[in-house]
Amino acid sequence: MLDDEVDPEDSSLKIRVLRKKLIRRGQPDNSQRLRHSFQLVFLALNLWIGFAFYLWVRRLESGISAASLRRPAGVEGWLPIAGLMNLKYWISSRTLPTTHPAALFLFLSFLAIAFLFRKAFCSWLCPVGTLSEYLWRAGRRVFGRNFQLPRWLDLPLRALKYLLLAFFVWAVANMSAGDIADFMRSPYGVIADVRMLNFFRDLGETAAVVLAVLGILSLFVQNFWCRYLCPYGALLGLASLLSPLRIWRTDDACIDCAKCAKSCPSLLPVDKLISIKSAECTGCLECVAVCPSEGALQMTLPRWARTPNSGRLPAWAMAVGIAVLFVGIVGYAKTSGHWKGDIPDFVYRQLVPHAAEVEHPGD
Repeated sequence: MLDDEVDPEDSSLKIRVLRKKLIRRGQPDNSQRLRHSFQLVFLALNLWIGFAFYLWVRRLESGISAASLRRPAGVEGWLPIAGLMNLKYWISSRTLPTTHPAALFLFLSFLAIAFLFRKAFCSWLCPVGTLSEYLWRAGRRVFGRNFQLPRWLDLPLRALKYLLLAFFVWAVANMSAGDIADFMRSPYGVIADVRMLNFFRDLGETAAVVLAVLGILSLFVQNFWCRYLCPYGALLGLASLLSPLRIWRTDDACIDCAKCAKSCPSLLPVDKLISIKSAECTGCLECVAVCPSEGALQMTLPRWARTPNSGRLPAWAMAVGIAVLFVGIVGYAKTSGHWKGDIPDFVYRQLVPHAAEVEHPGD
């Protein structure tokens, strides 16, 4: 074919491809710096709560008055099953629980974040998720890469967290409000947080080996615990399916570099999809951050919330929304008097020193 006989459609296609390759971001993306700041702040908050709780327990164990120390109710964030049980109690009795009430409000705040901002709790706030991310990033630096399990193994392993979730939901669903109240007021329920602390303080050989194996696997496989075994993440993932937000890929602006898929910690094929609806999406925005083409990839608002000029949700707005939900729900619980439980101090003085001897009500 002569030069003056070039197919117009073929020429138009070449120009379109060239134009797509020339499009680049105008401003640097700061979403990951913002997200990592949230992770560090929340990790520091949990460490502070954990240390305060440890001091409170040690004082009671030593027989020293803990009047100068207060049990930090925020430690109940580490009792997700108590949060689930209290949610069932609240719905069934229409009465807010008085034992471990902070567990309920923290549980509700994380569910609300998942509903509105995808599974952002896992990638923005969760201390375990933060530690997991540090581990796989360290593994990538040391070994040069992370590994992906074959699909035939990946899928059944991912089902494990949903099976664990189903078991806990089934167990709680079969408890009446009265059963839950009795369990929470039992010695075992009252000091469930102390027993959780003792699990790590008196770590057995089997538990230590399991934790070590999980840590090593997390060096090689991205978010191993979160991806395969965390029932809390499974629940938040299911809630996130109702989220009005989506990662959206604009095909006309995409340059097919596949950087988004390579950067996704959840191993989603972002470069092959138009809208990311998966329960595995944590709203971390890493795919958006690495995308070199302006407007090709973004977190989008629902149609009813879009403006004529933009439907994009910037990272700072997502960060503000997460903070407002968390601080707002916790703040309401504190100001309304529903944050701290009503367990008297003398009960803790009696139970905490003998936590290891307290048996489960069903035993």
